Amino acid sequence: MHIRQAKKAGWIILVVLLAIQLIRPARNTSGQVLTTDIKNSIPVPVNVQVLLQTTCYDCHSNHTNYPWYANLQPVGWLLNNHVQNGKKQLNFSDFGSYSTRRQLSKLKAIGSQIQDGEMPLLSYTWMHSNAKLRKEDKIVLINWARQAMDSISVKNLKNG
Repeated sequence: MHIRQAKKAGWIILVVLLAIQLIRPARNTSGQVLTTDIKNSIPVPVNVQVLLQTTCYDCHSNHTNYPWYANLQPVGWLLNNHVQNGKKQLNFSDFGSYSTRRQLSKLKAIGSQIQDGEMPLLSYTWMHSNAKLRKEDKIVLINWARQAMDSISVKNLKNG
C-alpha cells in the first residue's frame, strides 16, 4: 500500500513541477539605454562601466543577462524576486531620475558596500565567477563613487 501511495505522490509532484514551468515571470530585458541611465547622468569611465555591467547590472538595471537555469521554475521566480528587490534598492538605468540627495546616498552606499564586501552578493558571485571583484577593481569602484559624489556636489553648488 505504501509503494502505491509513493508512486501516486511522485506522479503528482511531477505533474506539478511540469505545470509550474508554464508560469514564468516577465524578463528584465529592456535593451534600451535610457536618458536617466547613470552613464548619461554622471561621468562613468569605460573601465568603471565595464565593472558595473559585469558585477551590478544584472540586479541593478533594466537589463538582466539571464543564465540558463532562470528558465526552470521555481528558480526563475526566485531570481525575478531578487532582481526586483535589487532594482528597488538601486537602479542604474533610472539613476538620473533620482534626487541629488538620493544619488549621493546611493554612491556612498556603493563605496561602503563594496569596501565592506557586501556587494556583489556572495550568492551572486558563487554562480557568476566573472562578477568577483579583485582588490584593484574594488579600489577603482570605490574611488569612482567618491569622485562621482564630489562631481555631483560641485555641480549642485554651481546650480544652487
